[in-house]
Amino acid sequence: MLFREAVLHLKTLERMHLTARPRAQEFLGWVLLYPNYRLPPQVKIEFENLERLPAEPVIYAMNHTDRYNYWPFQFRLWRELQRFTATWVKGKYYENNLVGKFMEATNNIPTVSRGYLLSKDFQLAVGRVPSKIEYETLRHWVDAAALDRRVAQPEIELPRALLETPRNTLGVDFRPADESWAAYINRLFERMMQRFVQLNEEGFARNLDLLIFPQGTRSKRLLPGHIGLAQMALRYRKTILPIGCSGSDQCYPGSSPVAKGGRIVYRFGEPIHWRDIPQFHIDEDFEPFSPRAEALYRDKFQGLVDLVMDKINELVDPEYRYSPEAGDEAEKGAERFL
Repeated sequence: MLFREAVLHLKTLERMHLTARPRAQEFLGWVLLYPNYRLPPQVKIEFENLERLPAEPVIYAMNHTDRYNYWPFQFRLWRELQRFTATWVKGKYYENNLVGKFMEATNNIPTVSRGYLLSKDFQLAVGRVPSKIEYETLRHWVDAAALDRRVAQPEIELPRALLETPRNTLGVDFRPADESWAAYINRLFERMMQRFVQLNEEGFARNLDLLIFPQGTRSKRLLPGHIGLAQMALRYRKTILPIGCSGSDQCYPGSSPVAKGGRIVYRFGEPIHWRDIPQFHIDEDFEPFSPRAEALYRDKFQGLVDLVMDKINELVDPEYRYSPEAGDEAEKGAERFL
């Protein structure tokens, strides 16, 4: 068989459903997190300004310092308030069957991006990760084709297997005789994001809080935010609650899900209610993540997420705040998706 099926397939998204009371989150809390946090050396989890948390479901916007900095947050929300979350996580975590099933059972929603899809399709078709120049070339082509499907193919040499081999590796057919590779990636992205948005709507309908890391990738220092958060908040008129997390990276310094002893502080910012940000309102029921919406309203999306990130910056300890060197900590190129 020429292509192995990626675990994060369109069918994966289509079969997923969120639950109002995710039993797997509770099981994880009792079996791993409760003894880990309560027994020596203990993890002290502090909530500052918890009174700012509205009674209705919100979108939490948190900095992302390490692999697990949402676990202590979810644990205390569950233990004290019986509140549960759905969390945006990277699509690559669904490429391992065991990890993917765990993520699915614990109400995690896999995010996809054009960068992830083009990198994964390249890897499956060509058998290797795209080089930096290949990734950048393909990304520019795909982004341009999102607005104009007739955009010309780049002039640099690209693998023939990528451009000329019919396939269905991620959930939709690629027929090179009928469309360009860039148009195919955009069509795949559109299908996946439509289902992604439906899953978020499921979460809202089940009164789940939504947890998003707007910076997208892990970094001790805060990074600029991506516009996905703003698109969901503005389309569905949801309250955003900035959360600053400090100290989790000391408790979770590596890949182990077992925390070392320490202190983690979550500071709750002032809620950002939709009614209080009229400068960002959009007077239509736009389709989140669509090329049209991102072209027409990008300034509003970016303006809102910049506001949120500035609020998070005020809520974290000094060593976690923005710095000129912070961008050097972020993963770059196709490697961050695979």
